[in-house]
Formats: sequence, C-alpha cells, structure tokens
Amino acid sequence: MLSDRRQKVLAALIEEYVARALPVGSRTLTERYQLGVSPATVRNELSVLEGDGYITQPHTSAGRIPTDFGYRTFVDNLLASDLVSNDEEYQAVAEKLRQSATELDSLLEHTSAALARLTDCLSIVLAPSVLSMRIKQISLISLNQHHALVIVVTEDGRVLNRHLEFDTGISSDDLAQAQRYMNELFTERSLREIEQRLNAGMMEAFRNPLLRMILDEVLSCLQEGEAARTHSLGMASLLMQPEFSSSKNLLPVMQVLEDDTVLLHVLADAIDHADNDDVSIQIGSENKAAELEGVSVVASQYGRGDSAGVVAVIGPTRMDYSKVIQAVRAAKAALHDV
Repeated sequence: MLSDRRQKVLAALIEEYVARALPVGSRTLTERYQLGVSPATVRNELSVLEGDGYITQPHTSAGRIPTDFGYRTFVDNLLASDLVSNDEEYQAVAEKLRQSATELDSLLEHTSAALARLTDCLSIVLAPSVLSMRIKQISLISLNQHHALVIVVTEDGRVLNRHLEFDTGISSDDLAQAQRYMNELFTERSLREIEQRLNAGMMEAFRNPLLRMILDEVLSCLQEGEAARTHSLGMASLLMQPEFSSSKNLLPVMQVLEDDTVLLHVLADAIDHADNDDVSIQIGSENKAAELEGVSVVASQYGRGDSAGVVAVIGPTRMDYSKVIQAVRAAKAALHDV
C-alpha cells in the first residue's frame, strides 16, 4: 500500500509521461508539480517506487517511466476516487450521440467516431449479436415474376435484405402466402431459436421449393448481418503514437487487431474482467495475447445477456486513463437502451 505522498509522486510521473512520452526526472516533477516536498525527497521517493516495481529506468542516465504494475496501481486509485465521476462533458456527448442517430448502425458508427475523437486511440464498438435478436417481420416484395426481395426486420430495427431469383415464374399471390407462412413460424424468434426448431424436425415443413429458398435466404440474411457488426475507427491515431513508430512494435499489434477472431477473444476476455458492470481495464502484460503487451484495452458491455454488445478503446499503455474511462462510460450510456 503506497503512502499518500508516493501516490502523488507516482500520479505526477504518470501524468507527465502520458503528456510527453519521455522518461521523467525528479527535477521535472519538482518544477512542474506542486508536490510540497524538496527535490531530495522526490528523488528518494522515486528510488523507493522503482525498487518496489512501480516505475523503471530505461537507461542509466535517463528518468523513469511507469511499469504495468505502476499503471495498474494508478488506475485502481483512479477508479476508487472521484476523478472519473460522471463528468458533464462526457454526459453531454452521450446525449448528443443518442439524439444524432435514428438507426442502430448510425448510432454505433457515431459512437465509434466520438470515442476515437475523444481518446486519440482505436475505438471499437461491437453490435449486439444478430444471432440472438428476434425477428420482428419478414417481407417478400415481388419485383417481377422471376425476381423478388426478402426483407428481414429485427426487433432492434435492423433491416436486412437478400435478392431472390426464380427459374419459373412466381406470382405475387404465391409470395404473399409464403410471407404469411414465414411470419407465422419465425416472428418473435431469433436465429438460434429458428435453427433449433429446424434441427428438431421442422425442416419437413419446407419441402416446398419456394419456401425452402426463402428459408435459406432468411438464414443467410441473418448470418451476413452477424458478420458485419464491428465499427472501428482511430487506427491512424493509434499508429501515430510514438510507441509504434518502430515496425518491430507495430506489426504484432496490427496482426492481432486485423484478425477478427483474435480481437473478439481479446474483447471477451476484457469484459470477463469487468467489475460490477463497469469498465474493464487490461494493461500491457495483463492481456492474454502476448502481442498486446504494449497496449491497454479499456472496455465495457452494454445491453444484457445474449443481446449485449461491447464498446472498447485500445491504445498504448501510456494512455490518458481518466479521459478514456470517461469516454467509454459515455459511449456505454449512449448505447444503454439499444
């Protein structure tokens, strides 16, 4: 447990390092921060913090920089204080996001853009799973005897569609009858529930070639919707951080972030560590993926159960944690009722 004075020295060192990305010396801390102690005392406290693993000296003649353990201690103290309380600026952001988008995809895109702008890091917003969203309506629209559209509307307002092409002419009456049948069977059911019913023997009801074609397209529609639910922005801002000026540090991070499967596991792991439905913060070596030892992941879950989504920020361990935590909370608030 750090004394109050050492907490202040550590917090000042982290604040300085976040701002300038340069090792911090005792003289800098004494001149720029009101620590209320002499330079000699600051030097002594830095030596103790280094000995206890909170900070490290990258070069013999250089100042100190925080370790992952130092960041963790700082963040835990931050979360326990009022420094990341519901700031008015971020609450205003959340309200503006809610008012600026009338559809889910628009809200997710706006939220991701706001996160990237507020944090200068990579922002990621994962939509709630289409697989668990219930179908509100299935519509079949005849274009002519050989072409039609199948439109699937989910309970959260997503509109998905597929094109149908028939070898033999299909009348509008046939499509209307098929539409009524599909809605009777699948309205208020999710893709998972539909698949369970089909596996339980309902497939026998789709011997009719037209119904089978429509079923296949409805399933494809939902599956394709599931594959495109990630909204991310701010990669350029992330790449401009001095930590990633070297390709040696950049390439492993890029490989992970470009692999959707790995990225989903990273975010799922982050959410598993969330405390009391608040934000989860994985710092450097705390990430299971070794390639992410140079970054921190701040994430939170919105929604509930199978319909939950994820909002996250990925940036260097030298991120402004207070700003990022507030921004993620604001994004979560904006997405609360989706």
